[in-house]
Amino acid sequence: MNYRHAFHAGNFADLVKHAALTRLMQRLTAAAAPLLVVDTHAGAGLYDLTDADQARSREAEAGIARLSGLDLPPEFALLKQAVDSRNGGGAVRRYPGSPLLVCDALRRGDRYIGCEMSGEVFARLGAVLRGTGKDARGLRGDGYEALPQLLEDAERRLFVLIDPPFEQADDYLRIVEALSEVFAVRPDAAAMVWLPLKDLETLDGFVRRMESAGLPEAVVAEARLRRLDNPMKMNGCALAVFNAPDGFEHDLRAICRFVVQALGEPGGQAKLWVA
Repeated sequence: MNYRHAFHAGNFADLVKHAALTRLMQRLTAAAAPLLVVDTHAGAGLYDLTDADQARSREAEAGIARLSGLDLPPEFALLKQAVDSRNGGGAVRRYPGSPLLVCDALRRGDRYIGCEMSGEVFARLGAVLRGTGKDARGLRGDGYEALPQLLEDAERRLFVLIDPPFEQADDYLRIVEALSEVFAVRPDAAAMVWLPLKDLETLDGFVRRMESAGLPEAVVAEARLRRLDNPMKMNGCALAVFNAPDGFEHDLRAICRFVVQALGEPGGQAKLWVA
């Protein structure tokens, strides 16, 4: 599967992921201690929804464009504010990715590090991060490989975001390996993993790997837009969240329910459970 951020920016899965991310950052920054956010697959940070890829995919038309005219629940307020601020309150032409959404929430003393392998995308990410005025930088390279080197910042709490494009067959395995390294060094770290949902067996296999690796319990939220009866399509998405702050389960449930109700098909379903 190829889930590059630029091609799919602003689609239903981004709405789930980014509404959850903004709420999670709000809760994490409510604590006084400074925070380090490591984003293993950052992307460019800001996307032009009028470019050729977007015009071809039309996924934003079925995602953020449809939500813009709806009465949104409070769990989407921060995401809506972030989108509106990049579009002057008008039609959505520019969509902020995870790096910008994280930087919006950073306080003095907090830090963001976003990993990106593509040279062209990395250059765009750097320009976006410089414009935030926050303590934020890009790191070119494999986010899985870079992660162990970034765990020793004892001055800051740690939040790890893992959101790969799933271009490689071993992404599911590498996610579990990366999380094992994180929790071996920083057992109190928060982490959020985004996963495409094509068929139930793939998700179940990932959860079995988590359990075999001895990872901490995770809250798993699913937004199934349709029945899982066509493994050739992305039928939904899931988030696995470790060491979630108090109250975040409510956010996840509300976000998934709303996206399924607003954008889903008959047979769609929102689920939340503990793995």
